[in-house]
Amino acid sequence: MALEWEQVIVHSSDPVSLGQWWADALGWVVVHSSADEFEIRPEPDRTPGLDFVRLDEEKKAKSRLHLDFRPDDQAAEVARLVAHGARRVDIGQGDRPWVVLADPEGNEFCVLGQ
Repeated sequence: MALEWEQVIVHSSDPVSLGQWWADALGWVVVHSSADEFEIRPEPDRTPGLDFVRLDEEKKAKSRLHLDFRPDDQAAEVARLVAHGARRVDIGQGDRPWVVLADPEGNEFCVLGQ
């Protein structure tokens, strides 16, 4: 038996807006869009992707799952993402070599250092 990782589901109050934000941030392509679901992938036939699905419930706590990204230049990438609408957040990480950011709906993700 084999499993193939298809996608990560991200619950969202506005899947189209948040999904487009991530598509722009990552340079990924949209493979499906409806009012309740918005799926993006690195390339049309490449998985895993991110699938933003409507959930009419506010985020209540720190995310139990988050994405980590390793850029060539951490400072430049953090600046680019913040200019794109991400914000720095403190989730108790202390003095670490990564930067914790949140997307427009408050979902945390990390930009790793070298």
